[in-house]
Amino acid sequence: MALSRKPVGRAFDKRAILRDHPIFGGLGPELLDQLSSYAVRRAVKRGTSIFAKGDPGTSLLAVCSGTVKISAPSASGRRVLFNLMTEGAIFGEVALLDGLPRTADATAITDCELMVIERRNFVPLVHERPDFALKLIEVLCGRLRHATEQLEDVMFLDLPRRLAKTLLQLAKSSRPAPHGRRIALTQRHLSEMVGVSRESTNKQLRMWQQEHWVQLERGGIVIVAPDALTAVASTID
Repeated sequence: MALSRKPVGRAFDKRAILRDHPIFGGLGPELLDQLSSYAVRRAVKRGTSIFAKGDPGTSLLAVCSGTVKISAPSASGRRVLFNLMTEGAIFGEVALLDGLPRTADATAITDCELMVIERRNFVPLVHERPDFALKLIEVLCGRLRHATEQLEDVMFLDLPRRLAKTLLQLAKSSRPAPHGRRIALTQRHLSEMVGVSRESTNKQLRMWQQEHWVQLERGGIVIVAPDALTAVASTID
């Protein structure tokens, strides 16, 4: 994992990040202090592989800033993008908890600041705090539901509906732009999420751009008419 260490400055408060996190925030001051003492800050450059499928699962990671993609190659050689991890998200918890190899690749698609907690420091806390273990189970259940929904979409929805649904989901956590909400994601990454070629994704997006529903930009897509995309996503056969 090609990660670089940086001195912890005033702008990076490990305890504050843990305190404000939906999973770690309920641990109480003493345990927060203990966990933050274990956490290590890592700076990751855009395009860096954080871990690969099959690597030992020795740590849990939290995104402090930036975006990480979780993906894996398909049997045909096409890459499938399972999830995007943005600020506040944790990843790597499956292999961390069961001690087995990583189930997917994690790659920084922007410059990222991560917080890393090693398995040897993390697992004892799960044993000591059942409430904390339940929070982790909630995270895992959420990931399972998301994966199941993705599989159903690929099997049952055509490209326009899959693409519209994915764009609307991504827009929820995106930043406002002058004419809508901007999703900082390339068309290649978007095509990996919906399970089609980049060419097919680009063709559909350009059709929507002509309708003034989206605006295509370098490295991003602006959602101009979310109601129109909602109508597409909710279309019934």
